[in-house]
Amino acid sequence: MAGREAAEGEAMSISEIALTEGQTTYGRGAEFRRGLAASTPVLLGIIPYALVLGAQAAQKGLSMAEVPLMTGLNFAGGSEFAAIQLWSSPPHVLLIAAITLLVNSRHFLMGAALAPFIKRLPKRTVFPALFLMCDESWAVGLADAQCRAASGLRPAFSLAFYLGAGLPFYLAWVAFTTCGAALGPVLGDVQTYGFAMAFPAVFLVLLRGMWKGFGAARPWLVSLVVAALVYLTVPGAWYVAAGALSGLVAAWFLAGEK
Repeated sequence: MAGREAAEGEAMSISEIALTEGQTTYGRGAEFRRGLAASTPVLLGIIPYALVLGAQAAQKGLSMAEVPLMTGLNFAGGSEFAAIQLWSSPPHVLLIAAITLLVNSRHFLMGAALAPFIKRLPKRTVFPALFLMCDESWAVGLADAQCRAASGLRPAFSLAFYLGAGLPFYLAWVAFTTCGAALGPVLGDVQTYGFAMAFPAVFLVLLRGMWKGFGAARPWLVSLVVAALVYLTVPGAWYVAAGALSGLVAAWFLAGEK
């Protein structure tokens, strides 16, 4: 009797999984469009500073082919801006690589935040999806997963929604940095047009959507203060690395308090 009940329970679990997968597959197109709609306001905001990055890269001597290679393979705007600030002829490759690693190390924390929602997905699906992870797509995808989990929807993480949010960011970033590289020599210093303001504006929007009070924001505040102090006292782009490292250290110690 116990064996039959266990078999029936296992069969029911398999049926529930199949039903869930069937529902997910059936709504894949709608979920993709929902992700695209959710990301569009932020997507429009990244275009100006993609143009700025492309123009600055061209003015530093990168070619029309090298700019999309950089932005397409790295796909992390903060580290790319830092790398361009440090670019010289010949470039200090080890220094640029170290700064890129340090600035992009925030992705460890971003991936850890997503881990509870994606741990059941096969690795062949997760790794390509995580390649599309940037600050904007991560914030949109995580907020949606948390909302679905709070509503009792399963699975909480919608891969189709995430791809709908992340893929347009990737394509727009590569395309508009390339456009910026093409227009940079013609426009001159694009920062005079005020495009650089789009970078902090987008992050302020993301911060507002993720705000949970000053307690949770302490690592961000530490990072902000340290980056500002280094910017005012140390020449070059070291403020980016200092802000990233201090934020990670603060998050580590504050997590230990809990």
